Amino acid sequence: MQIRQLRDLTVSAQGLGCMGMSEFYGTGDQAEAERTIHRALDLGVTFLDTADMYGPFTNEQLVGKAIADRREEVTLATKFGNERGQDGSFLGINGTPDYVRQACDASLQRLGVDVIDLYYQHRVDPNVPIEDTWGALRELVEAGKIRHAGISEAAPDTIRKANAVQPVTAVQTEYSLWTRDPEDDGVLAVCAELGIGFVAYSPIGRGFLSGQIRSIDDLDPSDFRRHNPRFQGEAFAKNLELVDRVRQIAEAKGVTATQLALAWVMARSGADGNPTIVPIPGTKRVGYLEENAGAADVELTPADLRALDEAAPVGATAGDRYPDMSTVHR
Repeated sequence: MQIRQLRDLTVSAQGLGCMGMSEFYGTGDQAEAERTIHRALDLGVTFLDTADMYGPFTNEQLVGKAIADRREEVTLATKFGNERGQDGSFLGINGTPDYVRQACDASLQRLGVDVIDLYYQHRVDPNVPIEDTWGALRELVEAGKIRHAGISEAAPDTIRKANAVQPVTAVQTEYSLWTRDPEDDGVLAVCAELGIGFVAYSPIGRGFLSGQIRSIDDLDPSDFRRHNPRFQGEAFAKNLELVDRVRQIAEAKGVTATQLALAWVMARSGADGNPTIVPIPGTKRVGYLEENAGAADVELTPADLRALDEAAPVGATAGDRYPDMSTVHR
């Protein structure tokens, strides 16, 4: 696996999103999740992404256990800001300086590490000036508890304000062939302008671009995607048409639809004035991890890229990304 630079942080060119190992995408298997993390490291996929809210709290513990004897191989990213209770209830978005400090200490303990490589503000708190939240992050960098700071789902002006307080190493936002919003909303542009890296989560469109989800009944009863607008009714049917167009291109190229979707995101890095882009596909199984990692070897020709632009142009996907879009792009 090649490496890429997120500002001044070196990471593998593809990362691993660990969220689904603990929650949101049906039931998890702890042993298989740990095997998946170890296989990722063996393949050079060393940029691991978690958050305190996943589980809640248990995903950090899982990741910490899995990397305990391989910490030096890992670039470890986690997040704060989506506050949850021990019972799993969502308490709201919290960006107060005191909470930032408390959340960081708790994450360090659960992960079993002395320092977090990349610490993201998971969501922007509209009730706390971004400068206050980022002042606390700057203090954590100075204290040696975190090495770098990032922000997730933030608007360009918010990114600028945060960066003026403490350099933003990475912006994490959903980006894929079915979520091309960052190309239009100024996020990729501001990252390129300020030298900030961009981390693409859900680069396979929450699994939809794999082509394996043909019906809502293909999803586990507890899977959060059942409540996602893009997986509902007419939107689902329209989005299947987009997926089938992508799958046809993949078949002609001799790769899986998943690999093609990931290769497209990786090819966007540095193209057309873009910043460095690193996708973090999530999986909880070794087989899918190996398939994802294989995307790094897929070379897309100019003709391939034109065909994908025609198959999945900006704005082609039906439905909002979340049931409640009010917490993103602040």
